Amino acid sequence: MSERTPSSGSTSDINIFMIADIRGYTSFTQQQGDGAAAKLAGTFAGVCRDVVEAHAGSLLELRGDEALCLFRSARGAIAAAVELQDDFVKRAVNDPETPLLVGIGLDVGEALPVEGGYRGGALNLAARLCSQAGPGEILASKTVVHLAGSQQGVTYADRGEVRLKGLRDPVAVVRVTGSDDAMAKLAGSTEVSGSMRVALADDSVLLREGIARLLTESGFKIISAASDADELLAQIRQDPPDVAIVDIRMPPTFTDEGLQAAHIIRAEMPDVAVLLLSQYVETDFALELISGGAGKLGYMLKDRVSNVQEFTDAVRRVGAGGSVIDPEVVSRLVGRARRDNPLDVLTEREREVLSFMAEGRSNQAISQSMNLSTKSIEGHVRNIFTKLNLMTTPDDHRRVLAVLTYLRT
Repeated sequence: MSERTPSSGSTSDINIFMIADIRGYTSFTQQQGDGAAAKLAGTFAGVCRDVVEAHAGSLLELRGDEALCLFRSARGAIAAAVELQDDFVKRAVNDPETPLLVGIGLDVGEALPVEGGYRGGALNLAARLCSQAGPGEILASKTVVHLAGSQQGVTYADRGEVRLKGLRDPVAVVRVTGSDDAMAKLAGSTEVSGSMRVALADDSVLLREGIARLLTESGFKIISAASDADELLAQIRQDPPDVAIVDIRMPPTFTDEGLQAAHIIRAEMPDVAVLLLSQYVETDFALELISGGAGKLGYMLKDRVSNVQEFTDAVRRVGAGGSVIDPEVVSRLVGRARRDNPLDVLTEREREVLSFMAEGRSNQAISQSMNLSTKSIEGHVRNIFTKLNLMTTPDDHRRVLAVLTYLRT
């Protein structure tokens, strides 16, 4: 594919990395089964391969719900990303069985080839940008956009400097859209399979509206918004949502109104999932909440809301019947100093697996996070349950309940 080098910089002999990731893949697998998930992943892989190669790129790695691609041209990478999102969103809107809700991140720089793949700072930043991107969204570093220059039908919107997990300095981020804004088209569609109805409750108007906008852009439907627990309960009793996202501390006392509302919701309307948000790590609240069972339940810090992928995946996982416990809460529980700590019998790797288990992740999700085979993770899980004298169960949320109940003793 021939192209004209933009005046803003040379695009020869450079590496532009693009990472595309299906949002909500784990919860889709839990809800629809392995067959449907395999079909979705197969369609995703086929689209990625065709579009990337058409723009002179290479598909380096495929890991189920994630694709790593390499381009030598920034213009080609941007064009490919736009075409991919147009294709994914069209399929998501028109085919309920193919909810390709995908986020894309791009960065440029040097990376070292390792065992047939690449590793390095540019790849890490592309992954972080991908994690920040909502369904249908493309986020690129400013360097990629500078190298690509202006292109017909492509719009760049400066998102300012963003602090990303694991990076010391903030990064200048740019949102890339095509002539037909894929993210806006996706947000405006009510036909996307797996879309969930959400009720919000937070006394902060800014946070409430911010979460509502983020979720709407990610394909959720906000059916109600409340500023206190009483208003929330009245709204949910009238029109039950799939998921209620609730601030723990709300008027009038700002102590545990949200927690008490969650107990009422779970008692009166067990089909409604609850995701509690907290400003601080409060392990006692988390343990109290799961005492009645961990299914359709989540507890996260408000800081996680800024990570679009992590937050929306948590909402989908809880709505699909699973569990989500914030990693900081798990870390506090696992790391609590005790004179007779039963976790001392676990290896460092087993402790890491246990932390992911307590967050509500499946074996497949843990294997992807730790870059280990599913069989290896299954072996670690068996060892953990054996060493802790816990009976295994195939239900992910029951594993969470078993682990956290044990940690409470």
